Amino acid sequence: MQIEKNRVVALDYELFDADGPLIEKTEAPIEYLHGGYHGIFPLVEKALDGKRAGDRCRVRLNPEDAFGEYDAELVQVEPRDKFPDNLAVGMQFEGQAQGRHDALVYTVTDIAADKVVVDANHPLAGRTLDFSCAVAAVRAASAEEMSHGHVHGPAGHHH
Repeated sequence: MQIEKNRVVALDYELFDADGPLIEKTEAPIEYLHGGYHGIFPLVEKALDGKRAGDRCRVRLNPEDAFGEYDAELVQVEPRDKFPDNLAVGMQFEGQAQGRHDALVYTVTDIAADKVVVDANHPLAGRTLDFSCAVAAVRAASAEEMSHGHVHGPAGHHH
């Protein structure tokens, strides 16, 4: 079966930094609904269009094609007393940046005696990446998957 709109695609992938080091690799195939449902990077989806199980592709993703440019305004220094006692680097909190109305996820990147540095950038923001994948399987999407705009598991999906 060929990859086209309203097909569920299973991929094994590896994500590399443009300089070569491996960033992440799937242990088992991931699935997404093909056809503009925002389940995968648009450039990867475009490269996979028309492929079949067993086909491979590699796509160079510039920051604007992946996780966006790094935005220094999304880094904030906050008073330590705004956080719980068990605070640790890597913990995440939801919050808002000045001038924005959407909620962002901030990651604690540094802790000092009276200050905490939090960053709402994606960890891969500002980086050029190479996405390499192999198509593991392709199947027709169910009517429910198409109406919901995402893949459901073997037992279905409950909202």
